[in-house]
Amino acid sequence: MPRKGEVRASEEAGSKSARTRERILDAAAHVLSRKGYAGTRLSDVADQAEIQAPAIYYYFPSRDDLIEEVMWSGIAHMREHMTRTLAALPTDADPLDRIDAAVEAHLRYALEISDYTTASIRNAGQVPEGIAIRYAAEASQYGDMWRKLLQDAASAGLLRPDLDPLAARMMVLGALNWAAEWWNPRRGSLDTVVRTAQSLVRHGLGPLAAGGDAGTARPAGRRPRARRRPAD
Repeated sequence: MPRKGEVRASEEAGSKSARTRERILDAAAHVLSRKGYAGTRLSDVADQAEIQAPAIYYYFPSRDDLIEEVMWSGIAHMREHMTRTLAALPTDADPLDRIDAAVEAHLRYALEISDYTTASIRNAGQVPEGIAIRYAAEASQYGDMWRKLLQDAASAGLLRPDLDPLAARMMVLGALNWAAEWWNPRRGSLDTVVRTAQSLVRHGLGPLAAGGDAGTARPAGRRPRARRRPAD
C-alpha cells in the first residue's frame, strides 16, 4: 500500500502533467488558428508553450494527433457553450430571440473567447480526412442544434415559407464562420458585428412584410406618405 507522501507526490505529478498537456493544447490552438494546418510546426507550438519540442511526443504521438485534439475541442466547446446559452433563456423565449442568442454565442465564442474554435473553423477544410472524422461528428451535433432552432421558428410561423431550411441553416452558419477569416478589433467592435449579424439573420429568416421587406411592416393605422408629383 503506498504511503501518504507517495500518494501526494503521485497526485502532484499527475496534476503537473495535466497542466503541461493543457498548455501544449492551448499553444497548438493559438498557432493553428493563425498559421493553418500546413503552417503549424511543432517547434512553433513548443515555443508558444515554453517547452522543448520533443516533450510534446510524451503527450501526443504525432503532430496530427495534437491537431485532431484541437479541432475536436474547438467544436465540442462551442457546442457546450451554445447549450449553456440556450438553457439560460426563459422557457417561453421567442424562437427568433433564441436564434439571436445563438448568433451572439457563436460569434463571441469563435472570435473572442476560444482559439480552439477559431482554429477548428479556419481549418475544417484543410485537415486530412483522418483528422476530420472526429471533428465532423461533433460538428454534426452542433448543426443539429441550429436545425432545431430553425424548426422551432418554422413551427411558430416565424420562418419565411419560401426558404429551404437546410440551405438557410448552412448559409447562416457559413456567414458566421466566415467572420473568423475577416474580423479583427481594428475593423470595428465585436458588439457591432454581433448586432449586424443578428439583424441580417432575423430579417433574412423572418416573414416578409406587406411592403416586401422582412421585418419592416408599417405600424398599424399609419398610412404611407403620398409622393409629391414633380413640378412641370
